Amino acid sequence: MGLGPIFSAILLVLATLAGASSHGVQPLSRIDIRNTIFALNDNAYVKASPAILGPKGENSQWVTVEYTSPNPSNADWIGVFSPANFSSSTCTPETSSSKLAPPFLCSAPIKFQFANYSSPSYKNTGKGFLRLQLINQRSDFSFALFSGGLANPKLVAVSNRVAFANPNAPVYPRLAQGKIWNEMTVTWTSGHGIDEAEPFVEWGPKGGDLKRSPAGTLTFSRNSMCGEPARTVGWRDPGFIHTSFLKELWPNVVYKYKVGHRLFNGTYIWSQEYQFRSSPYPGQNSLQRVVIFGDMGKDEADGSNDYNDYQHGSLNTTKQLIQDLKNIDIVFHIGDICYANGYISQWDQFTAQIEPIASTVPYMIASGNHERDWPGTGSFYGNMDSGGECGVLAETMFYVPAENRAKFWYSTDYGMFRFCIADTEHDWREGTEQYKFIENCLASVDRQKQPWLIFLAHRVLGYSSATWYADQGSFEEPMGRESLQKLWQKYKVDIAVYGHVHNYERTCPIYQNICTNQEKHYYKGPLNGTIHVVAGGGGASLAEFTTINTTWSYFKDHDYGFVKLTAFDHSNLLFEYKKSRDGRVYDSFRISRDYRDILACTVDSCPSSTLAS
Repeated sequence: MGLGPIFSAILLVLATLAGASSHGVQPLSRIDIRNTIFALNDNAYVKASPAILGPKGENSQWVTVEYTSPNPSNADWIGVFSPANFSSSTCTPETSSSKLAPPFLCSAPIKFQFANYSSPSYKNTGKGFLRLQLINQRSDFSFALFSGGLANPKLVAVSNRVAFANPNAPVYPRLAQGKIWNEMTVTWTSGHGIDEAEPFVEWGPKGGDLKRSPAGTLTFSRNSMCGEPARTVGWRDPGFIHTSFLKELWPNVVYKYKVGHRLFNGTYIWSQEYQFRSSPYPGQNSLQRVVIFGDMGKDEADGSNDYNDYQHGSLNTTKQLIQDLKNIDIVFHIGDICYANGYISQWDQFTAQIEPIASTVPYMIASGNHERDWPGTGSFYGNMDSGGECGVLAETMFYVPAENRAKFWYSTDYGMFRFCIADTEHDWREGTEQYKFIENCLASVDRQKQPWLIFLAHRVLGYSSATWYADQGSFEEPMGRESLQKLWQKYKVDIAVYGHVHNYERTCPIYQNICTNQEKHYYKGPLNGTIHVVAGGGGASLAEFTTINTTWSYFKDHDYGFVKLTAFDHSNLLFEYKKSRDGRVYDSFRISRDYRDILACTVDSCPSSTLAS
């Protein structure tokens, strides 16, 4: 079966290493790939078809995988590998001082599924098939049959190679607000470096003249990763990430665009054509609709196990946003983006999943623990939640208008909204660089023009009834509101939204643990405090609520969902919580007020005054 090209070198490297330790809940970490045993069987086979994918330029296609084993078991599984030649003959130990030889295999599959998933009789017949969805990820693919389960994998058979017709094509554009209101950025991924092609965006108003804007190109190496699995079994070449800045946009105008590469032989490679609507001028009075959620992650339409047991709601959230996209102007995904946890291939799969959304409206992200945290790297928390990525993937795959993307805090304006996005994986306490940013962001907004002031962060810096916060007695991230509530109150933040806790919860308007307004659904006049919302039910496994009666909590939902804000004008805002399973509204409130209500003084919101004339 032509296994020679794939395994010519690996017969010399049958030594094994201990399996990588599990990093959180990433299902790929369950596979002890470095403990694999070479056990090819001439009576087993795997066949994949079609061999050529995307013949008409598609970047996603379903593949049929057929297989036979003479010794079938319900523990057998199929791994999808890319590149197709997953020999570890060139693998090196994690440290140069290690005297251990490289393992038989050192690259995790990009996805896997059990052999009996579509074939319940597989254990008896030894025959099975799978339908798996592949996306264009700059390299070819092969499918391997393993016995021994995930903990003791034995390689039994390997398929033929399949590949996309144009593996280096520009793919998965994602929009983001620039550093000024009339700038849009376009970021995409390709297999073309600057030594072989010039990346650019061709764009212009719909029905108008087109222009071309050049793009900058970034990438990173294995040495940019801070630990395993990102440096070891989870590593995969990320290709090249390009960002172009579309400047001097007219407000609320529909622009069309496509990304391209001019190869140095004079030929061009193009993406499909997309379109977006430019941002409104800050303070512009028009209908403006914002979606916010956290912790969505990714899921697989083919049911493959890479997130089958963890992120049930991810595809539903994505589906609902796509269906309602004509009624959405901007999206904020506030941390825990795709839960790659050091398995680099998952970032491509996530950007493919959100492409219909991110290519049409700005897709703004915040940094979460699963993007940034790693011991000894300057993160506020010393855990290993990023799987060794230490922020590099999030900072490179997506653009945010931060002064320094390694410090993932930034502000952005959208019409009547001002958003202040904090980075909870760096210190936010008084006296820090981030604290100064937060205060400046809140203080610098003109509330007459931008009345709706929104604070966003990943970890819950305000209030949550999650069990683990309740168990520690804080009902928040320790040192969260103690450090920031005076700023929220002084500058009259309307709503603070968080992720991290995988459920939905809304508080009363509150300050220093006291509800400042007893209304629940229709607020007229001053709020006198900030409404805190947990919107971490984007897709990852749900979190439990404490049984303690938290009187400040007005609504709780143990389900997947997202938040939508609709500003009708300077005086009227609608807040809605929608479930991902059906898109229906399950919680809502309105704010109706005038500018004088924002100016009105309440506790700790105005400077001390005097009767002196």
